Parts: sequence; structure tokens; C-alpha cells
Amino acid sequence: MPITICSWNINSIRLREDLVLKLLREENPDVLCLQECKSPLEMMPTKGFAELGYSLIGRGQKGYNGVAILSKLPMEDAGHRDFCARGDARHVAGRLQNGLTIHNFYVPAGGDKPDREINEKFGHKLDFLTEMQDWFAAEAPQKSVLVGDLNIAPLEDDVWSHKQLLKIVSHTPIEVEHLENVMKSGDWVDIPRQDIPDGKLYSWWSYRARDWDAANKGRRLDHIWATADIAASAHSSRVLRPARGWERPSDHAPIFSSFDL
Repeated sequence: MPITICSWNINSIRLREDLVLKLLREENPDVLCLQECKSPLEMMPTKGFAELGYSLIGRGQKGYNGVAILSKLPMEDAGHRDFCARGDARHVAGRLQNGLTIHNFYVPAGGDKPDREINEKFGHKLDFLTEMQDWFAAEAPQKSVLVGDLNIAPLEDDVWSHKQLLKIVSHTPIEVEHLENVMKSGDWVDIPRQDIPDGKLYSWWSYRARDWDAANKGRRLDHIWATADIAASAHSSRVLRPARGWERPSDHAPIFSSFDL
């Protein structure tokens, strides 16, 4: 039986609870990882999710950040790390009974200017990625999946215009280099690009576009990685683009991959 994992920056789990329920009913993933929940853990809605058979583990924060994992499969809380020692709710891990560990990340966006000397937010983003790299280098992950809004579109076909976005935060060479170093340190494999190696692939479209669908100026900011020991079991990756057009949507669309484990 395949395990289907979905990742989605929901941009407020309380405001968009109805969209989460719609996704669970219509797509029925085994595991749904949410980012930018913007809620303390005790105020995250759980009743509707539980009625559909999903339990929740997470880390919350009032008004900012926040990560949660909804699972139909029995899952234990596998902890979290406080990156950059800020107390931000940007990581949580869960472990299934088959031994699969799922890491859910919300990497800092990095502000507007790609220069840490004038933009503290950009420096925070780079430091966060460096800490991820150091952690995986020190504790080599196995039988693990890493998902989340990593706020970087690394490949040329992950953005609507590689040339025009080279100096825009989320696609700058220094961010891409840092993300590649994280991947190498944990021997991670980019599963959607393993499944869909060619062509444009986006998971985010700005709210600023008058008609996001027609403009199609997207970026692939949301990711699903797997450690090399299980990467060959992955298949069926896809982005649920129509969700970006749902009523009061997040600016991100859900991304899915399945694993035969």
C-alpha cells in the first residue's frame, strides 16, 4: 500500500479550516503537513479533522509561523528543533509505525532584499538553512521524508523567469547554494523533480497578480524530499493547482508524493 503525503502552506489553519477539510475529503492523503498555521497549538481546530480520521501533532505560535502534521496513520510526535534559537514554530517531526520519519519545515521567507548586511531577515534565512545542513551532516537521516515551504525555488524551471528572478529573494544563487548544501548533507532526493524532471512546476502564485492563473508567474517554493534509501519507492508527485483557485485560497497549492513502503 502506498503512503501519500501532502504538503501545504495553508496561511492560517483557523481561517482556512474549511479548505483543509475540503482537501482531506476530496484527496484523502494519508498524511497532510501544514505550514504557516498562525495559531497556538491549543487553538488549532481538530474536531473536523478527527471526524475524518486524522490526528494532529504540531507546534504553534500566535499569529505567526506554526507547523502541523495531520495523519490517518498512527503517528508519534518525534520532536522538533528550535532553529536559530528564536523559539519560532518552524519545525515538527512525526514517526509512523513503519519507522518512517516525516519532517515538516517552514523556512523563513527572507524579506525583500537579498543582502544580509541590510536585511536581517535574509541573514536569518541563510542561518536557518546552515543549521539544517549542520544538523543533517551530524545526524545522517534514514528512512525519512522532509516536506514543507522551504521558500526557495532552486531550478530554472521552478520559476516563471529564471533571468528576471535571479536577484529576487527565493531564487538567488546564494539561497539555491544553501538549499543544495542542505540536500547534500542529508543525502536528500527531490522527489517531485525525480517524478517530473522536465518542464515548469510551480506551487505558489502571488496574491498581487490580478489574475494569477492567466499571468502564471509562479514559483516552486514547496518541496517533498526523501532520503536516498527510500527515494526509489516514491512516485505520483503532483501539484493540486486548482486549490489555488478555491474560495479565499492560500497563495500556495498543495503538493503530493506517494511512497511504497
